Amino acid sequence: MRLARLQTPEGVVEGQYRDGMIHAPDGEYAVGRDGTLTAPCSPSAMYCVGRNYAETLDQMDYERPSEPDFFIKPPAALAGTDDPIRYPQWTEELTYAGELAAVIDSRCRDVAVENVSEVIRGYTIMNDVDALDQSGRTARKAFDGSGPLGPWIETDLDPEGTEMETIINGEKRQNSNTELMLFGPEEIVAFLSRRFTLRPGDVIAFGSPANPGTVDPGDEIEITYEGVGTLRNTVIDSVEARAD
Repeated sequence: MRLARLQTPEGVVEGQYRDGMIHAPDGEYAVGRDGTLTAPCSPSAMYCVGRNYAETLDQMDYERPSEPDFFIKPPAALAGTDDPIRYPQWTEELTYAGELAAVIDSRCRDVAVENVSEVIRGYTIMNDVDALDQSGRTARKAFDGSGPLGPWIETDLDPEGTEMETIINGEKRQNSNTELMLFGPEEIVAFLSRRFTLRPGDVIAFGSPANPGTVDPGDEIEITYEGVGTLRNTVIDSVEARAD
């Protein structure tokens, strides 16, 4: 089942997505006619794991971590599918990272690995947008709009062995499988739950395979995870964003 949120003139509608329609408790809404898809949840935080693929360690010359290595994006970083990614004026090196992400369904803490599936609403896709030339992870990764999420939450997914690819302007930039993660999704959720109280709607992203290249204004980024869908966003110039 796919759970989605639709931004309408009257507010956000939540329901099940099927064939271009949102089936909500108060009726049916057509995507495009009645509103546009927005981020599929409203997290208090987005917990992002880095350095979770061996090829990423090789690309960035990182040491292999002994436990999940993570950082946090704030709610201000959230964006939805088809929302523009604004290229910040203060960076000259913007990149992307296609990541599978879990959405928490119930408030929890100290969750055992074998019980993680009980607290997960489902899975979605994150683009971990990164200003590589900035100093420190917060400056690089926690700015407005740096966490596009969507297009919906897939409730029926086995996150192990899931194929993924990222295509930019028709060129395949990433192609990998979640079986190559150093730390598995359930292990990561359990690890983070020992440090934080996780709340409904919170997001945990599991890291990205190596992501060669950067992006420029005008580039279209399409991140696909098998069994979930495709997250699409276009990079726009900050000047263009202010004009809008």
